[in-house]
Amino acid sequence: MAAMDLFGRRWALRILWELRAGPLGARALLARCEGLSSSVLYQRLRELASSGIIAPSADGYELTRLGTALRDALRPLDEWAIAWAQEQEHNDQEPTET
Repeated sequence: MAAMDLFGRRWALRILWELRAGPLGARALLARCEGLSSSVLYQRLRELASSGIIAPSADGYELTRLGTALRDALRPLDEWAIAWAQEQEHNDQEPTET
């Protein structure tokens, strides 16, 4: 349950998502996460690092071995979300009967 508590915190999954392709610095993360404050970013980075999911690197922050495994585990959810969004878009484009 501790993992769900961590991932349920605002911005945690978004930060992990942004790190999926490689390391990013704090400024890049702030730029990619519109509305995220620097204080919340640094708090989430500390929490994710202390959980062993990310680690500081020369280029900012990056996924650890555990973080990479989590990214891979979340891929089916990403695929589902894409299909769901496409379905929603399709439903919005259908003419409504009056």
